[in-house]
Amino acid sequence: MNLLPVLPILIPLFTASSMLVAWRSRRLHRVLGAAGALCNLAAAIALFAAVEREGIVVLRLGNWPAPFGIVFVADLFAAILVAASAVVGAAVAVYSLGGMDPERESFGYYPLLHILLMGVSGAFLSGDIFNLYVWFEVMLIASFVLLALGGEKEQMEGAIKYVTLNLVSSAIFLAAVGILYGTAGTLNLADLAVKLREVDNPGLLNALAMLFLVAFGIKAAIFPLFFWLPASYHTPHVAVSAVLAGLLTKVGVYALIRVFTLLFVRDPAFTHGLILGLAGVTMITGVLGAAAQSDFRRILSFHIVSQIGYMVMGLGLLSPLALAGAIYFTVHNIMAKTNLFLVSGIVQRDSGRLSLADLGGLYKDRPALSALFLIPALSLAGVPPLSGFFGKLALVRAGLELRSYPIVAAALAVSLLTLFSMTKIWAEAFWKPSPMPEAEGRRRDPAPATLYAPVIAMAAVTVAMGLWAEPAFALAQRAAAQLSDPAGYIRAVLGGGP
Repeated sequence: MNLLPVLPILIPLFTASSMLVAWRSRRLHRVLGAAGALCNLAAAIALFAAVEREGIVVLRLGNWPAPFGIVFVADLFAAILVAASAVVGAAVAVYSLGGMDPERESFGYYPLLHILLMGVSGAFLSGDIFNLYVWFEVMLIASFVLLALGGEKEQMEGAIKYVTLNLVSSAIFLAAVGILYGTAGTLNLADLAVKLREVDNPGLLNALAMLFLVAFGIKAAIFPLFFWLPASYHTPHVAVSAVLAGLLTKVGVYALIRVFTLLFVRDPAFTHGLILGLAGVTMITGVLGAAAQSDFRRILSFHIVSQIGYMVMGLGLLSPLALAGAIYFTVHNIMAKTNLFLVSGIVQRDSGRLSLADLGGLYKDRPALSALFLIPALSLAGVPPLSGFFGKLALVRAGLELRSYPIVAAALAVSLLTLFSMTKIWAEAFWKPSPMPEAEGRRRDPAPATLYAPVIAMAAVTVAMGLWAEPAFALAQRAAAQLSDPAGYIRAVLGGGP
């Protein structure tokens, strides 16, 4: 029995449980938090290597044959995202050693972080749609407490909006799961892919598809279901914002891609055409919201929405090239977006503020930090040779091949507006002279290495994905090929042909 698919779940669970036993030892929490995240990263890399070497890896708990038992399935798509989430978890855990305040640490920040990582990995690896719901709820509980940790008024307001909309999403998700079970008599994803082909009721299948689109669309923050995100993601501690920005909406995107390539493919003109239209509007509304903001983290929060549009664009186009572009772009965005939030935390530490009107002079006083901002910022805007350029290039090429010119035009226009927003942050926070007297301005003591090391590491990943784009994109193409032809996934889980 290959236990690798369950290690990215068991390691965070064991880490969080160990910290709960040693609840009063904040120092032990810090050590276990970082060590557990690094062990989780090693397990995720080992799982990815096994999938690369052996193909799709399946773990059947209790040796119950599918579809009767719980299964964890690691295809290339899931393995890539598990590895990316482990990178984010390790980076945020190390960053928190130098950036997290003692009060939040004392109230369980590190156990909650690992429970969140457990939920993210569980969602990526679940081979059963009901267990996917369970892992979504694990993430929701942990992320809600992390958002509220600190108890500030703005935090509580953002956390209440966040949890309310996500509970609505969960209710719709659970209702859709019930109807799906009543329709097909199974909840195993591979078995559903077989059984739904035999359902001769396209209206019912399209209605089910819309329920899942709304449920996962809220969690992915697509238009018009995104308004909870910019209202909440800028409110907690920056380390929390970074891990939420990097991972939570991507789990929603993952779920959309999984079900709309495996289950709901009978009427792509309707389902995927609608998804493509929503992708374009999501891009535009998100970037326009970012352009209107004047706070560092608010701009980044709206850009999460905008960049989700590119990922969903690949799903809407549905070609192998488009899916490969969506996978590559998702990993790029996980790294770049997490890193930008971590940079904003160093800026806030040095200056004590995040309003662009109150910032300035960072290029002169913090040249290294300025360079570390530029790498993910320009990558987010799609400037070559950074990773964002190649992800957008693949999506644009896929759109042109399918003659979907409106979405291509939207993608290019939004990329220019993204560059404008990043330039706005650069001009206001880094380039212009500081508007504050030196006595009121940024602190002169440098940030500790535990803040800079994760930022440097993630910037290096962004640069590497650009400089070695060909092998990275070839990997994304192989993952997209598995999604485009799910017969291999079905055989691996059920043990026979579809």
